[in-house]
Amino acid sequence: MAETHGKPAGPIHFAGATLARHRHVCAFFHTRDEEYQVLLPFIREGFDQADRAFHIVDPKLREDHLERLRSADINVSETQQTGQLKVLNWEDSYLRDGHFDQYRMLALIEQVLGNDKPQAFGLTRLLGQMEWALESLPGVNDLLEYEARLNHILPRYPDPVI
Repeated sequence: MAETHGKPAGPIHFAGATLARHRHVCAFFHTRDEEYQVLLPFIREGFDQADRAFHIVDPKLREDHLERLRSADINVSETQQTGQLKVLNWEDSYLRDGHFDQYRMLALIEQVLGNDKPQAFGLTRLLGQMEWALESLPGVNDLLEYEARLNHILPRYPDPVI
């Protein structure tokens, strides 16, 4: 069993599979309910294993996201206070200053998975809702290049990124 910050890392399950070495998953869903049917067991498992949750969500759906976490018996207030749960809106991550900057986003990902990781937690389970990429926004054309660059960065970290 791998260790993170001196703690044994438990298995990582996603959508009925156990993630092994490659932990970058691009998931598509037909409905919001289907999305959470798949995501909530993954998220819940992370809290059970003392992993950190770092979620990037559509600001219009933020409260729905937090309510779905609560429905999975996750104490949102407590986990946010302890730093185990961090939820950012798109404007605070992917779309800072109203546009997508792949280099700034890659730097954020490395910060979250590397230097910014609190010692109290094991892995960081990073979720990024990316429906913003369907909009005609500045920088969206760089998304494919960003994903390719991300695939070169993520193998340096044991953390799952969905």
